Amino acid sequence: MIRKIPFLLAILGMAGGVLIAIFFATNEDGFQTKIRAGLEKNAKIMEIADPAKREEKISKDSGRFWKYYQRFHFHATGIGAMMMGLLLFLTRLNAPVKFVTLSSYMVSLGGFLYPFVWLFAGIYGPEMGAEEAKEAFAIFGYMGGVFLVGAILSFVLALRYDFKE
Repeated sequence: MIRKIPFLLAILGMAGGVLIAIFFATNEDGFQTKIRAGLEKNAKIMEIADPAKREEKISKDSGRFWKYYQRFHFHATGIGAMMMGLLLFLTRLNAPVKFVTLSSYMVSLGGFLYPFVWLFAGIYGPEMGAEEAKEAFAIFGYMGGVFLVGAILSFVLALRYDFKE
């Protein structure tokens, strides 16, 4: 089971990316409404005295947060596919199991968790502020580094070890 977990995370990541795309297709207005409602609760935006400037800011930021949701979709599906490719590649290497397992978990945990920085920034950012939300959920952003280190370790293993017969 322990060797299946990275593969399950890769599948779950890709499925999450596709699932949110289905939600986009069936309820884009719901996402836009949620973003706008959050922006209307944002203290900094509500401090803008001129209603026209406030509306301009809300419109501009609505597009920004909509892109955050889209980034979750793109990253979850794209990195999920890269994870699966790396995991399948690692199964073919004649490297020690402990190194393959370490690389597999770094790739899968980092790749699975990284896209959530964008999802949570999209959900909470309108009310909190974009930078504040990204900072609050930075741990997920750092997971991209874990993914990268796992990918580099995979590369090093590929240089050092041959393929299984």
